[in-house]
Amino acid sequence: MRVSELMISPPVAVPPDSTAAEAARMMADRAIGCVLVADDRALLGVLTDRDLVVRVLAGDADANTSVARLMSAPALTVDADDELTAAYRMFRRTGVRRLPVLRDGEAVGVITVDDLFLDVLQHFADLLGPVSRSTLHDEAAVPPLERTTP
Repeated sequence: MRVSELMISPPVAVPPDSTAAEAARMMADRAIGCVLVADDRALLGVLTDRDLVVRVLAGDADANTSVARLMSAPALTVDADDELTAAYRMFRRTGVRRLPVLRDGEAVGVITVDDLFLDVLQHFADLLGPVSRSTLHDEAAVPPLERTTP
C-alpha cells in the first residue's frame, strides 16, 4: 500500500507570516493537530498543536508571533508514492506524529501515526471477521457438555 492511499488530502497550509493565534483557530475550526507552513507552494515547515503549547503557552512567544518563528523546520516528509513502510520507518526513527506528504516536491497531504493505527486496526478487524465466524460455526457443531449432579 502506498502513502497516498492513507494520507489526508488536501493538506491545510498557512503562509509564514500568519500568527500563532490564526493557526490555532484554523486547527480548532478544522479539528486538526497541525498546519503546514508554505510559501508559493514551497513547504517551509510544520506547526503542530504541541509547538503552540511548548513555544507559546509555556514559552516566551505570544499569540501574535509568526508561525515562521514557531514552526518545526525543515519538515520531515514522505513521498506520496512511497510504500507505507517508509512512513512507519520515519515515525519510528524520528518520534514525530505527523508527516507532510510530497509529490514532485509539492505538499499534497499529511499522514499521521493515527492513520497508521487505524489501518492496522482495520487489518485486524478484517482478520477477526472470518476467524470469529469460523469459531462460531465450529462451536455450533459441538454438542454442549452434559451436566451431572453430584
